[in-house]
Amino acid sequence: MKRFSASLSALKPDGTNIGLMLLIAFALALFSILLPGRFLTDSTFLSMAFQLPELGLLTLAMFIAILSGGLNLAIITTANLTSLFIAWVLLSMLPEGASTGQQLLWLALAVIGAMIIALVIGVITGVMVTRIGAHPILVTLATMMTINGIGIWLTKGAAVSGMPAVVRALGSNTLLGVPLPLWVFLIAAALLALFLGKTRAGKCIYMGGSNINATWFSGVNTHRMVVLVYVISSLLCVLAGLIMMARFNSARMGYGDAYLLLTVLAIILGGTDPNGGFGRVTGVVLALVALQILSTGFNLMNISQHVSLAMWGAVLIVVLAFKQGKARLNESRAVKRSKLLSTALNPLTHKKEV
Repeated sequence: MKRFSASLSALKPDGTNIGLMLLIAFALALFSILLPGRFLTDSTFLSMAFQLPELGLLTLAMFIAILSGGLNLAIITTANLTSLFIAWVLLSMLPEGASTGQQLLWLALAVIGAMIIALVIGVITGVMVTRIGAHPILVTLATMMTINGIGIWLTKGAAVSGMPAVVRALGSNTLLGVPLPLWVFLIAAALLALFLGKTRAGKCIYMGGSNINATWFSGVNTHRMVVLVYVISSLLCVLAGLIMMARFNSARMGYGDAYLLLTVLAIILGGTDPNGGFGRVTGVVLALVALQILSTGFNLMNISQHVSLAMWGAVLIVVLAFKQGKARLNESRAVKRSKLLSTALNPLTHKKEV
């Protein structure tokens, strides 16, 4: 009975999730009034369902890095480089007139190869953070520039297009009325939530994000933990690159560059501590839904993308300022409570001091 009640309490939404649900409801109501007959349509929601997964997978890749107390600025370049590798394998190795089975086989082999590349990137990044001791921002910035340079050098900055039918189907088909990219995102989010919440490694990531030194002295190999974080982050980028390639029918360095700010915004808006140690996948998913609804509504209202980007930056500043102010307020309240408690426990000492 206790286990059952504990499970129910774990399923209850926290304050952040409730606030995001209210924001989603408000946005839906607002745009349905401002855009009558244009927003609440099947085509609009289907379009949002196709657009959300690529940003969602990149956000999950950034989320696990921030949760551990780090950052991964190389998520977009990793996604683009691995998608270029998948495209190269399919266009150079796949025979003409290949059947659907052959296309699926070569796609699976290409994805495995892309995951090996992502594994190498994740291991190198994690080792540089742990063994060299460089800050994750500097390490991932260097990784991002290196990957971007390699990708542009290999392709001369051009797009690799003309994907086989299987890839195009991944970016445009549905299953049970739900777009295939959305299925990929939902499965990845569910697996990441189970990993973080139910495994020892996931709980160690939370611990390391809260206090890396205390986690080390408690017997956890934090070096392996950090390497694992960046490996998982890079592997999620492979899925994001595959989805982008399927939707655009091409791969190129530079796709999704505007997503970097949005991933951080969705993570912070979803209740994740920017310093690490606290955050839930459900909050990130709800924040992504809210941002997608707002973005779609602004596009239908013909608001410039540059204005939207500036607005997202302003929202991120406000959210960070609010979180910082709330943290300081809680800290001051804790100090006052401790003083009151010490006064109550030592009244004679307090009188002498007065």
